Amino acid sequence: MRPLRITTSTIFLLTAVGIWALVWFPGHFFHPPQGKEQRQTRVVVPRESTAQDAGDSGIFEEQVAYEDNIRTKVSLGTGEVLVSVLTEELDGDAAEEQLIVYRNLREAAGLIYITYIDFDEASQGYRRLWNAPTAATRPGTVSVYIQDLIGDRSHCVLVGGMNGAGEHTLTVFRKNDPLKDKGSPPFSKIAELRIDGTISVQETVRTQAYQAGVAKGQSFSLVAYGYDDSSLDKNRLDQIETVYTYNAGTSRYEQSKITRIPGTQIEQRRLRELLNGNAQTFEGFIDGLWYYVSPQGTLDIRQYLYFNPKSREIIFYGDETQQIFTWQNSNTTRYGISITTQNISVTTLRRSVDVELESLDSIRVKVFEDVRLKIGVNASWDGSYRKAGAFENQTAKAQSIPSYIDAQYNSTIGTVRFFPDGAYQVSGETLQRGRYSFFLLNGEELLELRSDNTSTPSRTTYVVEHAKETGNLTLLPVRLGTQGIQRLHEVAVFLGEVGL
Repeated sequence: MRPLRITTSTIFLLTAVGIWALVWFPGHFFHPPQGKEQRQTRVVVPRESTAQDAGDSGIFEEQVAYEDNIRTKVSLGTGEVLVSVLTEELDGDAAEEQLIVYRNLREAAGLIYITYIDFDEASQGYRRLWNAPTAATRPGTVSVYIQDLIGDRSHCVLVGGMNGAGEHTLTVFRKNDPLKDKGSPPFSKIAELRIDGTISVQETVRTQAYQAGVAKGQSFSLVAYGYDDSSLDKNRLDQIETVYTYNAGTSRYEQSKITRIPGTQIEQRRLRELLNGNAQTFEGFIDGLWYYVSPQGTLDIRQYLYFNPKSREIIFYGDETQQIFTWQNSNTTRYGISITTQNISVTTLRRSVDVELESLDSIRVKVFEDVRLKIGVNASWDGSYRKAGAFENQTAKAQSIPSYIDAQYNSTIGTVRFFPDGAYQVSGETLQRGRYSFFLLNGEELLELRSDNTSTPSRTTYVVEHAKETGNLTLLPVRLGTQGIQRLHEVAVFLGEVGL
């Protein structure tokens, strides 16, 4: 009996010690084994940007540095904050590779970097093979995607974004062929653009032979729109279009063409109010419904954008499909604002929307789609848009006069021919073609001429005066501003009607 009592006492004592240890030291029982990584879910709470955020490249950018549900195949270093991840199959093997965009908080410059992650057969794990800086510095504006820019089916990585000066940037890296480019890094930089306007890829239709994989395709151009410092009248909306094309000899994108594009004349006081560097001011200007304006100058009510800064939403309607995007943040640019958005249904679908001031009732929009996900909507959102209110008022008033006529006139600038489809032609010292439209504003009949001359495109507006006895027309140059119709006191154009 004595051994049984000793055993019972021992078991009771050990049980008591165990309960005591469990109560006072629970962490020792639930900690994971050494060497195992403990993962926790990171919750990212987006917030709206303010004017202070736009000038501060610190706290706000660090909060939006992570995208939703991003997983990297390797751990980042100390001080490195994730911005974006693109997972693709680039080498033709079974393993996927990753392109990670990150920011190093230890660097005062705040540059955005990109690194390449590939599978290493020797260690049977992923490792970093290459790092390079980009021109962007604001993580909340960065987008990264892959495209065949050259036309030879090579992978080009495009990293777009904005820097601290409010400029749009684009850095392009081309993946090197490990067989042809032995000893070279995995990627080489082929373009890096910075401009106080917009940057886009000008795509061209490639041949069926390229689509079938039997021939190379034409390389795409990079097009940048920036402020025209040489503008004679110092119009802030005057722009310069710069085209960059790929040079196979230097393996770089080089400047190939420059075109000056005159902007619409707008009252300078109102222009300074809208482009004062405050994103909220411009958000208030674009608040509401905007209809798409076709290249022919006609309004298309089947495609529109609805900006709702109060609810932080943007509605895209086109191809009988409505898409609602959350308005995440705005960054000021020289001509307007750049908006980052996220689809409310498909959270991995993001769009960057550049909105520029074109006139007091029209804007120019350029949309950068996150090409990692296609949802089958074919509407092109790039182009000009007119305010819905102005469109409705002009439509109601324009019912009393025809927008298009079929007539020919002799004038002081040559023979003017108006076609019933909205086209016009002026035969004088030079041949000029374009689109025209008659409309009413504040009880006066106006004529707008839009030249389609690609080298010097222009848009002029006239007040139209009719001679009742002869049917001749007098065109008086005017400018539309916040004060209404303003006479320019320039030489009038007289049109004398002749038979067709």
